[in-house]
Amino acid sequence: MAYRMIWNQTAYFGAGSIEVIPGELARRGFRKAFVVSDQVLVDTGVTGRVTALLDAAQFPYEVFSDVLPNPPIEKVQAGVAAFGAAGADVLIAVGGGSPQDTCKAIGIIVANPEFSDVRSLEGVAPTKNPSVPIIAVPTTAGTASETTINYVITDVERQRKFVCVDPHDIPVLAVVDSEMMASAPRGLKVATGLDALTHAIEGYITRGAWELSDLFHLKAITTIAGSLKAAADGDPEAAERMALGQYVAGMGYSNVGLGLVHAMAHPLGAFYSAPHGVANGVLLAPVMAFNAENSGERYRDIAVAFGVADAATMPLDEVRVAAVEAVAELTRELGNPTTLGEIGAREEDLPALAQAAFDDVCAGGNPREATVTQIEELYRSIL
Repeated sequence: MAYRMIWNQTAYFGAGSIEVIPGELARRGFRKAFVVSDQVLVDTGVTGRVTALLDAAQFPYEVFSDVLPNPPIEKVQAGVAAFGAAGADVLIAVGGGSPQDTCKAIGIIVANPEFSDVRSLEGVAPTKNPSVPIIAVPTTAGTASETTINYVITDVERQRKFVCVDPHDIPVLAVVDSEMMASAPRGLKVATGLDALTHAIEGYITRGAWELSDLFHLKAITTIAGSLKAAADGDPEAAERMALGQYVAGMGYSNVGLGLVHAMAHPLGAFYSAPHGVANGVLLAPVMAFNAENSGERYRDIAVAFGVADAATMPLDEVRVAAVEAVAELTRELGNPTTLGEIGAREEDLPALAQAAFDDVCAGGNPREATVTQIEELYRSIL
């Protein structure tokens, strides 16, 4: 069997690493940048840390900040039109998952205008041309969009989120600067950190996992489990570790897929605008419990990564329970919601949510097959 692994051409890491951006733009021969961010980051000066470097280098740019959480089709199309009017030749994504995903969709559609409806990009779209070059600057330690071949768009009209998987969308350059993440509020750090943890754990137990992806995911689980709470509480060294840990998780899951946690989280975002990381945090431990018997020895590795006492030697059925509890305990300590009711879910929506999760592309990677009825029961058990 052949395994494919795709990552960025180039990535920079470390506090202050955004300073490389003007030189990289010049070295690559770009003439004008189209900066995709969101209004909150513009208003709080985070986006300005990048544009100030462009100003100092006298590098032309325009800012597109009409980005929303759970980015909808309409905002992608607005970005495509604005990019065309700007006359730019490079994209700079500054933000968390929503600006990054919006930027990827813009870059793909500009290079492949036959997909301008956006919906046709769902799944593995047969695009022919690489995206407009993207420089990705994450401002959260969570999605790892800067090193993945995935992005997620919301179809508001049909109340659904859809995953797009396309090697043509991967940024040519990632700049992972923990100082760009420092001003995020604690709740956002918790949510995005739980998203990163979910990537690492689901990537480790997904059906597509293999030796190389295992290296990334185990390292990411260990790093995130040991750093997330301190990073959320403002520890700069822990924040640096989280920035790296989420990126390492992305190097893995982007290439081998995810599972039922993400499949169930996506409809929650579409129905209730629930933040993606918050939804993952609610679902991760319960779905791990559902998958436990199909996990082999992998929950032992997860328990060891979390520092569970005697995890290496305790009976398998006990260590599986311990791994799930370690994740649940961290979720509680962080203060993330633990029930779906806390993020607005309603019992009358559960059948539709379950069908949407069953149809989600991520469900196919889950180590245990789940029926629509089982998914609905899972939702109900944590309502």
